[in-house]
Amino acid sequence: MQIAVAGKGGGGKTTFAALAIRELVAAGSGPVLAVDADANANLGEVLGLAFQETIADILAEMADDRRSRPGGMSKADYLNFRLHQALTEGPEVDLLVMGGPEGPGCYCYANNLLRQFIEQKARDYPVLVLDNEAGLEHLSRRTTRQVDILVVVSDATVRGIRSAGRIYQLATRLDLGIRRSCLVVNRVREGTLLELEAEIGQTGLELAGCLPFDPAVETWDRQGKPLVQLPDDAPAVAAVREIVKRIVPKN
Repeated sequence: MQIAVAGKGGGGKTTFAALAIRELVAAGSGPVLAVDADANANLGEVLGLAFQETIADILAEMADDRRSRPGGMSKADYLNFRLHQALTEGPEVDLLVMGGPEGPGCYCYANNLLRQFIEQKARDYPVLVLDNEAGLEHLSRRTTRQVDILVVVSDATVRGIRSAGRIYQLATRLDLGIRRSCLVVNRVREGTLLELEAEIGQTGLELAGCLPFDPAVETWDRQGKPLVQLPDDAPAVAAVREIVKRIVPKN
């Protein structure tokens, strides 16, 4: 099972990705491979996993030090070896982080590596959750392809919903082999959803559910606490639990 999470910046996609991973593990669906494909990497922070290096770090190392590759090992084999080393392992969640671009063309190359590595590693995990960079570029780079579920996360605004619709339209136009696409609306206050109903309908996306505005999420973010450690009865946690039950097939 491969789940990709997308959305505009600040919409809450990383919050959703982390809480969805939490629920998948709690439901016994793990181990989970969590992939942070955002140059502004913070999935590890909300998961409580501290990573040591990123794909971008590895590329920079190889570019700066040609002697770093052992003799007799091809560049492709060494990259594969180093990518395995870059995995941060947890009890039920392993994390791989893309990192930021280190030079001209580096990020495109990192995307290509990430895509190939994901396709390889996906066979080793029951569930893979991919937290994409904000916006549309990951679609045109085809980092998000052949996934079972695309979850587009939006804040509770007209602009956010329209942005979600554009993400879905581009994914459809590029024919990425996505099997199911759905919308999650974040930070919803009482009465907001009714105001957005028409806009949501125009996206073409299935509405999988909503996350209510949850002061605990803001507090934990402000204090730098991992969101996966929120109480079970926190409104955002309970909402994600129901969404995961709705969109993820039972074993």
